[in-house]
Amino acid sequence: MTDALAGKAADPKAVLTGSVPLTDESEGTSYLQSLPRRLVTLYLPLSIILFVLLFPFYWMALTSIKPDNQLLDLDTYSPFWTWNPTLKHIDKLLFHTDYPIWLWNTMLVAVCATIISIIASVLAAYAIVRLRYKGAQWVGGAIFLAYLVPPSILFIPLSTVVFQYGLFDTPFALILTYPTILIPFSTWLLMGYFKTIPFELEECALMDGASRWQILVKIVLPLAVPGLISAFIFCFTLCWNEFIYALTFISSTQYKTVPVAIVTALVDGDIYRWGSLMAGALIGSLPLVILYAFFVEHYVSAMTGAVKE
Repeated sequence: MTDALAGKAADPKAVLTGSVPLTDESEGTSYLQSLPRRLVTLYLPLSIILFVLLFPFYWMALTSIKPDNQLLDLDTYSPFWTWNPTLKHIDKLLFHTDYPIWLWNTMLVAVCATIISIIASVLAAYAIVRLRYKGAQWVGGAIFLAYLVPPSILFIPLSTVVFQYGLFDTPFALILTYPTILIPFSTWLLMGYFKTIPFELEECALMDGASRWQILVKIVLPLAVPGLISAFIFCFTLCWNEFIYALTFISSTQYKTVPVAIVTALVDGDIYRWGSLMAGALIGSLPLVILYAFFVEHYVSAMTGAVKE
C-alpha cells in the first residue's frame, strides 16, 4: 500500500499523461473541460447576467438618440432600434438646460462628502480595532447598527438642524448630512480590513519609537489602500445617486444634483421629455462606470482578502 502511494507520488509524468486517475482535488477544474458543460454552467448564466446588466444602458442610449415621433409611436417603429438617430435631445440637455451645473454640483457634493466620510471612518475604525479599549467591539456593533437606520427617518430631524444653521438650499446641506449615512458602513468595512493587517508590524514600529499617528499614516494606510478604495467607491456611488436628501434640502434649480434635477426640470406635469431624461441619466452614470472600470481590481481585493502574515 505504501509502495504504491510512493510510486504514484514519484511519477508526476503519469499524472500529466493521464495514466493516473484524477484525484478529488482536480475534479473541480476538469468539470468545465467539455464544451456542453461550459455552455450550461458558464456561458449561459454569464450571458443572462450581462444582458440584464447592460440592457438598461442600451435602452437609455437608444432613447436619447431617437426622434420624438419614434419615442411615442411604438406600433409603427421598432422600440429596440432606430434608423434615424438624432442628437437633438443631447444638444438640448447640454446647451439649453443647466445640466453641466447640475453635474458639477453632484461631483462637488460627492467628492467632499466622501472625503469627509473616509477621514472620519479611518480614525474611527483604527481606534476601535487597534487601541483595544474596553467595549470597543460594542462600539463597532453600534456603529454598524446606525447604518441600518433608514435615511427616510433621519432626514426629518436633519432638515430641522439644516434649517436652523442656515444651510438650507446650499450644497453644504448635502455635504454635511451625507456622512451620517456614509460613515457607519465605511467604518464597519475598514474595521474588517484593518483586522487583516498583521499587528506585529505595529508592535515593531512601537518598539522603534513610532507614534500611533505615524503608524497609521506610514504603515496601516499604505497597506489598506484596497480597503480605502472600496470604501471610497461605496461612498461616492451612494452620494452620486442619493435622492431623498437632495430633494428635501435643495430647492433652487442651480444647486440641484443630477438625480433630482433631471426629474424636476425635465418633466412638466404629465409631459416627459424622454429623450433628454434618458440622455441625462446616461451621461450621469458615466463617471461611476469610469470609476468602477479603473478601480474594480482594488474593489474586489478589498472584498476577498488583504495582507497576509
